[in-house]
Amino acid sequence: MKKILLPIILVFCFSLGFSQNMSIKKPNYNQIKKNISQNNSTLFYPKLLEKFSNADTTMTLKEKRHLYYGFIYQKSYSPYTRSDYNDSLRITLRKKKYETVDLKNIIKYSDSVLKHNPFNLNAINYKIYADKQIKDSIGLIKDYTKMRIITDAMLSSGDGHSKETAYYVISPTHEYSLIKLLGYEFGGKQSLIDHFDYLTLKENEFLIEGLYFDVSASLNHMNSLFNKKE
Repeated sequence: MKKILLPIILVFCFSLGFSQNMSIKKPNYNQIKKNISQNNSTLFYPKLLEKFSNADTTMTLKEKRHLYYGFIYQKSYSPYTRSDYNDSLRITLRKKKYETVDLKNIIKYSDSVLKHNPFNLNAINYKIYADKQIKDSIGLIKDYTKMRIITDAMLSSGDGHSKETAYYVISPTHEYSLIKLLGYEFGGKQSLIDHFDYLTLKENEFLIEGLYFDVSASLNHMNSLFNKKE
């Protein structure tokens, strides 16, 4: 399974060149909610989701941010829920050697996971690996583009060096994916400080001890579920 991590790093190298000059801006969730609800706007959520599904390379950073952060207002948003297809995917990934049928199953199961959560970075990464192995250049470019759209949105939200400049993520799993994308390794300790997650990093050349992530979207969703039960 370790060998599948390589494509996600390559995606970041491809994305970084595009992202390094982007302006950093915290997402305004209330404004995003308003913008994606206007059906005559280019930011209307169904339009953004269609562009993403088609791996539209013309998406602007503003559209990418509204797509990613606007997902928290969709009915299918559930940051702590796992797809039933995760088990089938995990069983296939555990194999020591992948035959063609295994690679196609990785794509099939990943697609099933992505139907419920189109921003599951692990599933997209597995697809990228399988695309590359079966030499599906069209699928590879499409999945690379989707990964780039998501990572551009996250990278535009901060630098992770402090609470004030934390990366905004809509899923706890995205914290770990972003650490890998940045070329770091998780240091093994995670702390929830108010609505921020702080993840330590293993020793690195930049001497960065850890990164901050704003997880308010996930926490608010969890709190709303508890309130409904009460």
